Amino acid sequence: MKMGRFLLTAAFAALASAAAAEVKVGMITTLSGGGAGLGIDVRDGFLLAIQQSGRSDIELVVEDDQQKPEIAVQLADKMIQSDKVDLMTGIIWSNLAMAVVPSVTAQEMFYLSPNAGPSALAGAGCSPFYFNVAWQNDALHEAAGAYANGAGYGNAFILAPNYPAGKDALTGFKRTFTGKLAGEIYTELGQTDYAAEIAQIRASGADSVYFFLPGGMGISFLKQYADSGVGLPLVGPAFSFDQNILQAVGDAALGVVNTSQWSKDLDNEANKAFVASFQEAYGRLPSLYASQGFDTANLMLSALAKAEPSDKAAFQAALEAADFASTRGKFAFGPNHHPVQDVYARKVVKEGDIYTNETIGTVLTDHGDSYAAECKM
Repeated sequence: MKMGRFLLTAAFAALASAAAAEVKVGMITTLSGGGAGLGIDVRDGFLLAIQQSGRSDIELVVEDDQQKPEIAVQLADKMIQSDKVDLMTGIIWSNLAMAVVPSVTAQEMFYLSPNAGPSALAGAGCSPFYFNVAWQNDALHEAAGAYANGAGYGNAFILAPNYPAGKDALTGFKRTFTGKLAGEIYTELGQTDYAAEIAQIRASGADSVYFFLPGGMGISFLKQYADSGVGLPLVGPAFSFDQNILQAVGDAALGVVNTSQWSKDLDNEANKAFVASFQEAYGRLPSLYASQGFDTANLMLSALAKAEPSDKAAFQAALEAADFASTRGKFAFGPNHHPVQDVYARKVVKEGDIYTNETIGTVLTDHGDSYAAECKM
């Protein structure tokens, strides 16, 4: 993979240098450090959808935020002022989204989030120019709380990183979980040593553990937890059991249940075609993040078929229609431009030499978010 400003696979490099682009899209995402796999998958899914559309008039400007809010802000300013992008996308982390999105939408530029869904942007801070194509941060954790109830867990120890998505995560879990809490911890963002937290879990009297630790954090925790011998059942959101994470964790993740709005085995034609084409293009199974990048691009393409971003009212209406075939099957936007969708329980399994997830049931149906009532557009 060629490294440079665009960090694109050679097969799709032409998309980033269209000679006469009619639409210029700015993508700020994480392409280095411990969270790089998430941004790479969003980017690759997004590129695949554009390539499949056959459109050669879309220029994609891709930059690496290095998972640093101050760099993301600088890149956003550059894209708007110098690159003259027409709309923006790409951010993975909620603290970066909070640093960038409000200023982007304040300039009446459309922002399509392929991942981060902080509660502050779903409620009072919503905007007609902001669309989240993944989920509101609480959603998968609300599903996990509901799953834990059904599994008979009554005394959970919960932990997540101390940043907006981590706080939304535990808020979401507690919103639906009807049992008691044996403990609640906010860890450092980017932390890799969990010996102290695991010791607290061991001493807590908990009957289960719920954790949200995406990217490299999840890899570290799962390995250390397995080695500790604590043995309490784990529940998590898909972010901690992503396709790429599982290969690094290995047997320590087998059998763990996690919640997601997407899985590679969802039985709809759009998803089957996506999984097959992603594997063919990149030589690996797609992740949750890749599916979200793919869906975000297809939402954008469906809107571009009806209106240009400069026609703001028409483009907003075209986005709100969500007239595209989602890898998730059913997909619609709520009144705050966040998804209304089903959320599933998945179990980690091994297929040949590959660790992956299989869907075991639907936990929440047509699930919106808890903040939409606060949104006044």
